Amino acid sequence: MISGHTERIASLDAFRGFAIASMVLVNNPGDWSHLHAPLAHAKWNGWTFTDMVFPFFLFAAGMAMAVRKTGVRHHFSQSAAPAARNEKWCLTPVFRRAAVIFLVGLLLNLFPSFDFSTVRIPGVLQRIALCIVIAIPVAKASDRAVAIYAVALMAIYSILQQFGALEPGKDFGSAVDRAVFGNHLWSQSKTWDPEGLVSTLPAAASLLSGLLTARWLLKQPSTTQTSLRLLAAGVVALIAGWILDAAFMPINKNLWTPSFTVFMAGWSLVAFAFFHATMDVAAFGRRAFLPLTIYGMNALFIFAFSGFVARLLVMGDTKRALYAPIQALPVSPENASLLFAVGFNLAIFFVAWFMWKRKWFVRA
Repeated sequence: MISGHTERIASLDAFRGFAIASMVLVNNPGDWSHLHAPLAHAKWNGWTFTDMVFPFFLFAAGMAMAVRKTGVRHHFSQSAAPAARNEKWCLTPVFRRAAVIFLVGLLLNLFPSFDFSTVRIPGVLQRIALCIVIAIPVAKASDRAVAIYAVALMAIYSILQQFGALEPGKDFGSAVDRAVFGNHLWSQSKTWDPEGLVSTLPAAASLLSGLLTARWLLKQPSTTQTSLRLLAAGVVALIAGWILDAAFMPINKNLWTPSFTVFMAGWSLVAFAFFHATMDVAAFGRRAFLPLTIYGMNALFIFAFSGFVARLLVMGDTKRALYAPIQALPVSPENASLLFAVGFNLAIFFVAWFMWKRKWFVRA
């Protein structure tokens, strides 16, 4: 629905806005065959900037679950802790929100051909919805129970993956996806899907890491020490992710391995610590990062809208016509592709800014 303005958490909206702006950037190059390395996914093992974007948004989604539970709207502070302990949380709206997000993602996959025989069923929005549903059983549990649940999800995933090889189309999750979805998988592979069912288990742990972070923050004062503790926790998680990468399973976004989950939780904490320090502690970042905040206040709508517009542009060679003048500039093909992505992002931001000015905020 569309509602009027309410006070928001500045750092969370900006962090989420950074994730969405980054998604729009990496998803809309002028030419997919000419990309700067950080703006393309790692081919298999390893990671790039692009691989960080989706975990950031899941982390933010987990934080938002904690915020919705307490009804806190302005900033993280100690005064919010009693509300976190006492307020009851109705789960029905959470299920409804997950269902709406899933359906929107499916509609995006259907557009513009609406070919139900080959439509890809998994997707980014569908994974977000499933992660929310997976998190619901511990949404009102203790922090310790949430942490145990997150570890259990990664452990179950790790056990299941022992029945296959961690190679494209050969892992256990790919076999499950083929059995469940048939030909309704990612068209570029057809034998596996980067948003498959089994890998959604550790992806849900990514969301739960955000939930735990927000719960902890709701009990803390907005101080430099709090920001430093976030940063320290992030560094510890990064080191743990590296250790898991070397000793257990490789960092792999397509498989969403436990090492990837922990490693990206570390980067999420480091990035959020920056926004917390500059917006909730020092406050000077609120003006500097206002564009990101604007993006973050309609994050899911903007992501879905940008996907719809991108598909429209492909129809009738509109994108090619818009991209041709950029290609004619005296720049490298990679820079021309990036310039198109930046221009597309600015156009989408104008929509977000227009909605923000009119105080329109779309929520599932």
